Amino acid sequence: MDRFDFITEDLIKKAYREGAFDQLPGKGKPLPKDDLEHIPPDLRMAYRIMKNAGFSVEENQLKAEVMTIEDLIKNSQDEEERKQHQQKLNEKLLRWNQMQAKRGIKTNSALFKNYESKIENKLFSNKDK
Repeated sequence: MDRFDFITEDLIKKAYREGAFDQLPGKGKPLPKDDLEHIPPDLRMAYRIMKNAGFSVEENQLKAEVMTIEDLIKNSQDEEERKQHQQKLNEKLLRWNQMQAKRGIKTNSALFKNYESKIENKLFSNKDK
């Protein structure tokens, strides 16, 4: 511990002894449940940062599902199977667009589509190397 830690710790102890924390809301009550408690501890901080930035766990799962279905469509040999996957993809994309619209993001703009395709090209071209 450095000097700053000791000073801070002493100030907190002094404030506690003087009753500075006695009037805080929720005193004596249990802490609220963590809404990310189902996330593994090593990933929890990353999810908390994304949540604070406006992203949700549901969005991340939905985006992963979209990418998986797109891969299934690309690798499908059966036309009927491809149609079923395409319908699932359309449903997921509709849900994705609804979630983005609630956040005020316009995903149907040409600028967004162009930027998204550039990112995907960059990611997938590096993935193959």
